[in-house]
Amino acid sequence: MELPFIDGPQLEQMLSWAVVIDSLEAALASGAAPGNTPPRSFTSVGSGQLILMPGEVGADVGVKVVSVAPGNSARGLARIQGVHIVFDGDTLRPRALLEAATLTLRRTAGLSALAVKHLAPDAADSLLVFGTGPQALAHVGAINEVRPLREVVVVGRRAAVVADVVGQVEALGLRARAGTPADVAGVDVVACCTSAVAPLFDSGLLRPEACVTAIGSHDPAAREVDSALVASATVVVETRQSALSQAGDILLAVADGVPEAVAITGDLAELVRGAVRPASGRPRLFKGVGEAWSDVVVAAAAVERMLRSETG
Repeated sequence: MELPFIDGPQLEQMLSWAVVIDSLEAALASGAAPGNTPPRSFTSVGSGQLILMPGEVGADVGVKVVSVAPGNSARGLARIQGVHIVFDGDTLRPRALLEAATLTLRRTAGLSALAVKHLAPDAADSLLVFGTGPQALAHVGAINEVRPLREVVVVGRRAAVVADVVGQVEALGLRARAGTPADVAGVDVVACCTSAVAPLFDSGLLRPEACVTAIGSHDPAAREVDSALVASATVVVETRQSALSQAGDILLAVADGVPEAVAITGDLAELVRGAVRPASGRPRLFKGVGEAWSDVVVAAAAVERMLRSETG
């Protein structure tokens, strides 16, 4: 059996931000997502680690297999690589292989943008992004889809890399500049796309109804936002189960004394369905950990488009 392989450039062509966001929203609105999404599992191997992420959403089944090889940086290779396998839901016959890094970029930034669509004020038009990796640029594109951006501020540790990201954002047709953490005071949306283990900014600087997305980790000991934000915001998590087992932003705030009922207002499905609404005059926070259900949904959308192109 020869499986079709959808590589990164093909995925980017098939999966516009509108397609990604609409697919995720439809899956949540229908009740199919998050579906059957077991926690990711980790296996240590000689050169690093393998991560297994299976999931089932309605009729769609898939599993993402990712390798993490810390030594690859010195070899000029990507540290994280992998594939996502799409299965037929009835027969569990493999249908397609997808390049995992691009899939992960699209579904993660798309999920953040979906949260921003439902949390940020309609007039929001400025974004500050923490981070200079691929997720930072992906978040700019995805959030611009739901809140057309007047300005983008990029914050990172190395000036030369920040300048490069600013140039890439400008190439998208958006106004951009380098900034500092204090610039959160002047923007409507903040996207945290880093490997930080401690808060990136003082949440007391935020505008009253600023919207923050934090997607940098799924480590109970790491966080990008402070406990004060969790205590004061309308807090939406990907799912309660994953937040209370993997989301350091939430778990560390609870450890600091924020009641669990305050630390989680609701989950993303409840937000999409209208069961949770952002409170007026308060900041809004979305915390995602990257569950496999979103891989399954977005991969299925890509395969559907591949089949349509083949049939003309």
